[in-house]
Amino acid sequence: MEKTNFNNEIDAFEDYLSSERNASPHTADAYLRDIRAFLNQSTKKNLQDIKLSDVRLWLASLRKKGQAQTTLRRKLASLNAFFRFLQRQEILSANPAEAVRSPRAGRDLPPYLSIDQAVTMVDRETTGDFFSMRDRAILELLYSAGIRVSELSGLDLLSISFSPEMIRVRGKGRKERVVPFGSHAAEAIKNYLPLRDSMLNKRRRPEEKALFINRLGTRLTTRAVQRLVEKRRLETGITSPVTPHAFRHSMATHLLESGADLRSIQELLGHVSLATTQKYTHLDLNRLLDVYSNAHPRARKK
Repeated sequence: MEKTNFNNEIDAFEDYLSSERNASPHTADAYLRDIRAFLNQSTKKNLQDIKLSDVRLWLASLRKKGQAQTTLRRKLASLNAFFRFLQRQEILSANPAEAVRSPRAGRDLPPYLSIDQAVTMVDRETTGDFFSMRDRAILELLYSAGIRVSELSGLDLLSISFSPEMIRVRGKGRKERVVPFGSHAAEAIKNYLPLRDSMLNKRRRPEEKALFINRLGTRLTTRAVQRLVEKRRLETGITSPVTPHAFRHSMATHLLESGADLRSIQELLGHVSLATTQKYTHLDLNRLLDVYSNAHPRARKK
């Protein structure tokens, strides 16, 4: 993407996100990408000339292109954060995005896998080589712990404990939490670790901290994990789209269907608000009616 004419302001905002907002690299990248996209399509030569109508027209054009409501909400939030920063820096006297109504949150549920689909994707026979064992460990951990792909990529070797089976992850806003994982994931990771050490010795990088590495011995990127999940989807013949986030949603869904309470799932996923966790509740109406009928003393006549 071509650079804007407002690089100084964007660089200052990037420093602000890192130093004062303590934003994760993933969040900062998303904000900056949205801001550059808006400024690149703008015909305005000065930031002071940007109006409310410019923001509305941009969002409307994205909506016509089929952008999801959640994406539009994020893009508007990015602009609001940037313009508020410029106000505090006295570069702008007003925030041109402030009066734009945020698009309503969509009711679309994130994609998720059935238990059979999840197990089929994760429980593939390994060949014993580095990539096969690493990929098995990654998929097992995504499904077992329900962590975000950015959290998985950011894991260090010291982040993991086998007694008890826990990982320490850094989530949104760089907040840390401890998440348990299951015995299948533990076994897969233990099988992968000797191959990780061999790869690092081969690449002369024994000091590398990352838990999951690539063929060069450096930290595995989120994009590489996304490609891995897509490759496994094709191998297993699943026709619907599957992303790393689908494992997180599937883990929450399967826990809920097995009787886990929302508060516990909220803590496992690292959600600040219970309302965020509630979008993971898509148990079908018939099952809810069955549970109610069987459990409530006044649900039906004896």
